[in-house]
Amino acid sequence: MSASINPLSNASPIYTKAQDIFTLSRSIASYLIDDISAMTDHDMEDPAFYYSGDIVQQSVSLAPEILKAEQQTFQEDRYKSVVSLNKLTASLYKNCELLEKTRTNGKDFLPLLRKEIKKFRRLQRNWMLTL
Repeated sequence: MSASINPLSNASPIYTKAQDIFTLSRSIASYLIDDISAMTDHDMEDPAFYYSGDIVQQSVSLAPEILKAEQQTFQEDRYKSVVSLNKLTASLYKNCELLEKTRTNGKDFLPLLRKEIKKFRRLQRNWMLTL
């Protein structure tokens, strides 16, 4: 009888927070897309469509970038992953700010996502010191 081992059972707090951010951003984007598509005319494109897709794309990239940094042997390679993670986090936060300026009802959920990103940034600072 073999027990299955979950490789993520010992996941770091920053990795867990990255997964939480992905789940939250995907839910918010789904809600925003439904809300935006109901409000827009078919002749006009709303930039919020792109921003909502961007937050999902950036949040899905957080966790793999963390794993990549943790698995790198050389300090310079870890640094490159950390820089990439910083850029992703900054872009994600900026896109949340841009989405808050839209005229949808879903923008009320974006402060929650920004709060989680701020928590992630605090974890990120401590995590960078351990690399």
